[in-house]
Amino acid sequence: MAYCDRCAISFPGNRSLEQHKRDSTFHWPCEDCGRDFGSSRARQAHYRLSPNHHYCRACDRHFRNENNLRQHLNSRIHQPANVRCPGRGCNRSFVSPAALTLHFEAGTCPSGMTREQLNRFVVRADANNYITNPSRLLTGPSGWSEPPAPSMTLATERSWNGVAYECFLCHSTFRTLAYVNRHLKSPRHVVKIYRCSKSDCTIEFSTLSGLCQHVEGGSCGVRMFRQVRETMDSFMSGFNLLTA
Repeated sequence: MAYCDRCAISFPGNRSLEQHKRDSTFHWPCEDCGRDFGSSRARQAHYRLSPNHHYCRACDRHFRNENNLRQHLNSRIHQPANVRCPGRGCNRSFVSPAALTLHFEAGTCPSGMTREQLNRFVVRADANNYITNPSRLLTGPSGWSEPPAPSMTLATERSWNGVAYECFLCHSTFRTLAYVNRHLKSPRHVVKIYRCSKSDCTIEFSTLSGLCQHVEGGSCGVRMFRQVRETMDSFMSGFNLLTA
């Protein structure tokens, strides 16, 4: 049995008691350490005074986990948008290389850059396979390694399973056929040609933006490696030639 002192109610177990505290307007539990506070103001003061909590002091805002806090701190709210897009006819600026590469991969740059073009450029530039996985690449006509060609498979009305439209690769379901084909064109089923170069990490990514976010997040410490910073910087400068 578990007992709520504030509400004088018994519960069958601690899990039920914790759920009660989360749902009740009389409880303001700290999501990081579990302490219970009598008001939202008291809990907010606790966040401000606790150095190990996922809390942004500048915004007076708490986050559920370290990753969410890191994304917030790396957003436009706290970072200047000083990474200019080198694409012809594009005057946009971004807060990070990851945001710029995502812009290219989305196909929204006026220069006409696509995810496939970006992948070919990076694979050829990464001759030592520092961030690309040679076992997942193909040999091109000029001896270069190239990323696998994107799948041109499209779903048809035959993907209807009687309840929803279903992806034949991962069996995810969608309300319309258009959503299925949008899903198939996304990086969801693209070969993971990128990898973290840190020996004890080696997480793989299907997009350059995913790898950039991993590096910028610093979750495994790879950002501290000088070679990683130099490699990413060389790609950023190379984009100017690619989109000229």
